[in-house]
Amino acid sequence: MTKAIRKLTAATLLSTLKACGYRVFEGELNLNIIGIRHQNTRANTFNDVICVLYQQGGEWQLKQYKATTDAGIYWRQNPMNVSGTAVLIAGQHKSLWKLGYHQGKYRALVQHKPVVVLRDNDKNTELDTDVTPQAVLQQGYFGINCHRANSKTTSTQVDKWSAGCQVLANPSDFNELIALCDQSAAKYGPYFSYTLLDQADIKKPKESK
Repeated sequence: MTKAIRKLTAATLLSTLKACGYRVFEGELNLNIIGIRHQNTRANTFNDVICVLYQQGGEWQLKQYKATTDAGIYWRQNPMNVSGTAVLIAGQHKSLWKLGYHQGKYRALVQHKPVVVLRDNDKNTELDTDVTPQAVLQQGYFGINCHRANSKTTSTQVDKWSAGCQVLANPSDFNELIALCDQSAAKYGPYFSYTLLDQADIKKPKESK
């Protein structure tokens, strides 16, 4: 069995972002929204995490939420797109999202800029996430949003909740995320970057001598 993504610290995420060469957004309530994809991509569970890293009162704060960065099995076997299921590639996606409405139903983070996705079209239960020379990549607007699953209870199975979106399992966690985005937007505007990491990317901070 593969290990779950452990409880992270602000120092660990800062170290990881810097090691990967990604920008760290600094300043009061300037949000770093970070997804971490579990190495087990067969699971139809919320085994990934979405973190919000930000400064408040000069101190780094970290929220960690149970989530999925992968499409559920239903959409892996029944892709919406003829080219295959959308898999958001790992990397830092600048100004990917803006505050809006998911499917016009409730407030969420919705796609604002074109993004690169990998298309998995073998219709099996395992999601292909590696960008290989044979991988089919597409850039465009595919509705890669950040939203919640069930509005009342914590979801355990992804199923139809994600066809490529980044989805939080717990509605209270999601409401907290949107509240943070509202506070941040009042200072920096309604656009948010998203950094998607693989579990193997996580770097422990170096101990000071």
